[in-house]
Amino acid sequence: MTSQPELPADLEAALRTGADGLVPAIAQQHDSGEVLMMAWMNREALAETLSTGQVCYWSRSRAGLWRKGERSGQVQRLIDLRIDCDGDTLLLLVDQTGVACHTGRRSCFYLQLDDGELKEILPVAVDPADLYGA
Repeated sequence: MTSQPELPADLEAALRTGADGLVPAIAQQHDSGEVLMMAWMNREALAETLSTGQVCYWSRSRAGLWRKGERSGQVQRLIDLRIDCDGDTLLLLVDQTGVACHTGRRSCFYLQLDDGELKEILPVAVDPADLYGA
């Protein structure tokens, strides 16, 4: 039997995950305020992030830990962690290496609603094939 990863007591007491054990985590560039992405974390991913300083998420599609940048090299180093007033959302202030989005853009939030139409507001900075292989 595997034991639950240990979190700081105050964080453990404040954290409110969903029935699936997950909590949304928003990654924001620490120095510019740029919102980079949203992903999911469970207690294990959160504990690993806190112990290593490299951000680790829970991938729902892979049903396993996802160490940001493990394939692409586009890692996130944790600078600060914040939790909202309800304890059900995390804000990760990170130092992002390269792009955060699998599309090769700096941020996953590259589509803007403008007069009822979605428009791309961020260019592709790196070809995804160069990040992940063909």
